Amino acid sequence: MEQYRTRRVRTALLALTAAGGLLLTGCSANGGSADGSSYDGGRKGGGYAPAPEGEQQGSPDSDSREIAPEPDHLSTFALDVDTASYGYARRTLAEGRLPDPATVRPEEFVNSFRQDYERPEGNGFTVTVDGARTDEDDWSLVRVGLATRTAEDGEARPPAALTFVIDISGSMAEPGRLDLAKDSLATMTDQLRDDDSVALVTFSDEAERVLPMTRLDGNRDEVHDAIDGLEPTDSTNLGAGVDTGYETAEDGLREGATNRVVLISDALANTGDTDSETILERIASERREHGITLFGVGVGSDYGDQLMEELADKGDGHTAYVSSEDDARKVFVEQLPQNVDLTARDAKAQVAFDPETVEEFRLIGYDNRRVADEDFRDDGVDGGEIGPGHTVTALYAVRHKPHADGHLATAAVRWLDPESRTPHEETGQLESEDLEDDLWDAAPRLQVTVVAAYFADALRSYGAEARPLPGTPSLGELSQRAHDLARTTEDKDVSALAEAIDQADRHGD
Repeated sequence: MEQYRTRRVRTALLALTAAGGLLLTGCSANGGSADGSSYDGGRKGGGYAPAPEGEQQGSPDSDSREIAPEPDHLSTFALDVDTASYGYARRTLAEGRLPDPATVRPEEFVNSFRQDYERPEGNGFTVTVDGARTDEDDWSLVRVGLATRTAEDGEARPPAALTFVIDISGSMAEPGRLDLAKDSLATMTDQLRDDDSVALVTFSDEAERVLPMTRLDGNRDEVHDAIDGLEPTDSTNLGAGVDTGYETAEDGLREGATNRVVLISDALANTGDTDSETILERIASERREHGITLFGVGVGSDYGDQLMEELADKGDGHTAYVSSEDDARKVFVEQLPQNVDLTARDAKAQVAFDPETVEEFRLIGYDNRRVADEDFRDDGVDGGEIGPGHTVTALYAVRHKPHADGHLATAAVRWLDPESRTPHEETGQLESEDLEDDLWDAAPRLQVTVVAAYFADALRSYGAEARPLPGTPSLGELSQRAHDLARTTEDKDVSALAEAIDQADRHGD
C-alpha cells in the first residue's frame, strides 16, 4: 500500500511538471564507469588494498583489478561539493513550481547539510562508513563520509586573487538577482584579507573590465564603489564575459595565490558566442595552462543549471545557488575559507563492496562524476579540488546476500597534496554489525542524509516505471521525518528541507 501511495504521488508530480512546462573548490571527472544501475565492489576479508604511500598506479601496465577480482564490485567517482541543484529546487518549489527532473542531482541535495564526521588534524581526509537497514528485506542504505580539517579563524592561507565576472543583462534586473549579487560581493569583499586582491568584469551584450586586479590593502573603498555602480542592461553575452574574465584573471595572475574566477549569473546566454563548447574549452584551457579555477554562483528563477554546472566542471570548480540573503551569507561569508584555500587536489573516492556479502548496489547520484575504476590511482585523471571545512557524502543502496555476515565494504579516498602534489590515501571499513537495525533509529545526521536523498529521488523519479530507492516513504511521511529531525537537530537548514518537502507534497495532491 505504501509503495502504491508513493507511486501515485510521483505520477501526480510528473503530470504537474508536464502541465507547468517546466559557483571556489570542486571537481571534474574524466572517463566513466557503468551507470547508476550497475554494480561494482570489493574483496572478501580485508576489503581494499591501498597502494604504498606515493606509489603511482593506474598506468596501462598495472592491473587495478587485483584489488577486486571479477566480478567487479568497485564504484569510483570524483569528489563533488556542489549544492546548486538543491538551492534551485528550493527556489522553484517556493514559487509554486516543480523543478525539472534533469536539474535534480541527489548528491547536491545530500551535500547541502552539515555532517558530524570526525575531521583530520592536517590536510587530507577522514573516512567514515556507516549505514542502516531499510524496511525492505536485505536492503540497507550505506553512507560514505569524507571530511577535511576545519578552517580556524586567522589561519594562515595563501592570498586569493579573485576575478568577479558579473552578469548585468536585463534579466538580472529581477529582484533577487543583481541586487543580491551586489550585496553578496560587498560582504565578501569585507571578509577578505588585506593581502587578497580582486578584479571586476561585467557583461551584458558585451563585456567590460570595470576594475583590474587590485589588492585590498588600502583599496577596499575603490572595490566597493565599483560594485555599487553595477546596473542591469541589455542581453546576455556569456561568452564575452567568460573571455574577458579570464583575460583579466590571467593579467592579474599571482604566483603562490589562489587564482579563481567567480561567475555570478543566471547562465542564460542569448547573444554573442552562445556555443557552450567554445566557452567550455576556454575555461578548460585556462585551468590547464594557468591553474585558474571557476566558482559558479547561480541566481534567478529562470536559471541555466546545466550550463553553469558544465562551466564549473571544466574549470575544476563548483557551483552554488543563492536566492536569499541567508543563502548569500552562507556562500560568501560562512563558506569563505573553503572558497579561497585548498587542502586536497584531484580527490577521488573508490568503494569496494565485498562480493561474498553484497548482492548488488547503487550509488545515489554522482551521475556525471563517475571515474573509470582503473583510473582511481591515475593521478593524471581529474578529481575534486577540496578546501578546509568541507564534507563529501555518498549514499549507496545495498542489497545483502541472504544471511550474509561480516565484511561489507571498504571505502578509500585518494588525493594529492596541494603544494607538493604527493599522493595520499585513507580508508574506512564497514562490517555488517556496524549497520543500524532500523533506519529511523539511526543517528540524526544519517537520517538527514537519507531524507535528502529520498526527496531528490522523488523529485527526479516521478514515473511509474522509475526504480525507487529501497524503503522509499511517501512525501507526507518524509515531511514528518524532516520536521522531527529539525526539532532534534535544531538546524534551520533541516527546517528548510522540511518546508520544501511540504511544498512538493502539496503539489502532488
